[in-house]
Amino acid sequence: MLRIEGLVKNYDGRRVLDRISFEVEQGECYGLLGPNGAGKTTTMKLALGLLRPDGGTIQLCGEAIPARARQARMRVGVVPQFDNLDPDFTVTENLQIWGRYFGLNQVPVAQLLEFAGLTGREQSRVGDLSGGMKRRLTLARALVNDPDIIFLDEPTTGLDPQARHLIWDRLRQLTRQGKTLVLTTHFMDEAERLAHRLAVMDHGKLIAQGSPQQLIDSLIEHEVIEVYGDGAVLWAEAQRDSGARLEISGETAFFYGRGMEALLRQLEHSPLRYALRRANLEDVFLRLTGRELRD
Repeated sequence: MLRIEGLVKNYDGRRVLDRISFEVEQGECYGLLGPNGAGKTTTMKLALGLLRPDGGTIQLCGEAIPARARQARMRVGVVPQFDNLDPDFTVTENLQIWGRYFGLNQVPVAQLLEFAGLTGREQSRVGDLSGGMKRRLTLARALVNDPDIIFLDEPTTGLDPQARHLIWDRLRQLTRQGKTLVLTTHFMDEAERLAHRLAVMDHGKLIAQGSPQQLIDSLIEHEVIEVYGDGAVLWAEAQRDSGARLEISGETAFFYGRGMEALLRQLEHSPLRYALRRANLEDVFLRLTGRELRD
């Protein structure tokens, strides 16, 4: 559904995408992860033909981009990072008017609103909707043309847990129906739950690709002990010879390894707060991209 090979993009003499390559298969959710400024949104804009690349090739739905971007976009749905619904129109009118961009005289409004959990809101104004409702309406609008592939740029940012889980459920429904999703997100649990495969980007490069579990198994130690609170960092620094890999962030120390029984025995007899857990995708992400704050 999407093939990107050797993609390059420069801004003001600065390379923001550096020869990235990946493919997205029909019916899968493919995640793009990375810190702010890594190049995720630029990659999506290039894939949609909204920007012109400085090198490399793009094929979307079998069409060469940007030369045939208009034809490809007829088979595409987009959920942008920020909602751009028309506040002057009702829920129904937002869907109907969007359908006209695709030459549709009839839009399955009832079906779309049921999918988005918005049944009964047909005549509501956008300004009267909660943030979660607006996000679900934006998802419904992206499906007006029954697209083959849907681009989702941070689709659950700012949502409460209930709304986030509802959107996750709807996105899983779409892949079960054979739809293809390209997802960017800063929520590692979202990527771990939804993505069949994903790529981690940093400084315009792809630095890792694979399924979430493949990346966890191959790029991070099996277990993590988190130690936090007053005195945690000083205690952790004294344990650097424990055999576990130590990372420190603020007042929290992270020990990565296997069979860290000796550390656990010490913690059991200390006043420090701690937790033992399995490594996850967030641990992989932070190891690959660092814990430093990005602008």
